[in-house]
Amino acid sequence: MAILFYIIIGVVILITVLALIAPKSYDVSRSIEISKPKAEVFDNIKYLKKQQEWSPWAKKDPNMEKKFTGVDGEVGAISYWNGNKDVGEGEQEITKIIQGKRVEGELRFMKPFRSTSGSYIDLEESGNGKTKVTWGFNGKNKFPMSIMMLFMNMDKAVGKDFEEGLRNLKSIMEK
Repeated sequence: MAILFYIIIGVVILITVLALIAPKSYDVSRSIEISKPKAEVFDNIKYLKKQQEWSPWAKKDPNMEKKFTGVDGEVGAISYWNGNKDVGEGEQEITKIIQGKRVEGELRFMKPFRSTSGSYIDLEESGNGKTKVTWGFNGKNKFPMSIMMLFMNMDKAVGKDFEEGLRNLKSIMEK
């Protein structure tokens, strides 16, 4: 009986230590330079339907179910998707627009697991009619998911998708 007690105490201590050292938040982003003026790039990135044209996840499941509600390109617009195991199910809502500079959103994932993250696309002039685009997402790791993040790298998990999406955007914009 005493051995079982010590095992339980050991497990509780281990979980507590892991919870204390686990990452509490994440912020993954990638950037690219596009040879187009900032206003022109902004007119592309602020629309959820246009984002589908360069989204790496749209290519992973071209047959995914998509629904759009609200006025696209305005705060409150929502893009819903339900696809294969590579894209899952969720929705993205535009929550803030800083005209010509930034679009913020909230990503609500339903499958393969429930979570909520912030998303953003920032634009900066980089001279000579070029625009630096930074695309990313961020959020909080809640217990027990925070412990899983000790063994999973969010940057490695989605960073390549962000790079692919930005290359797609660049290709579309520079045609």
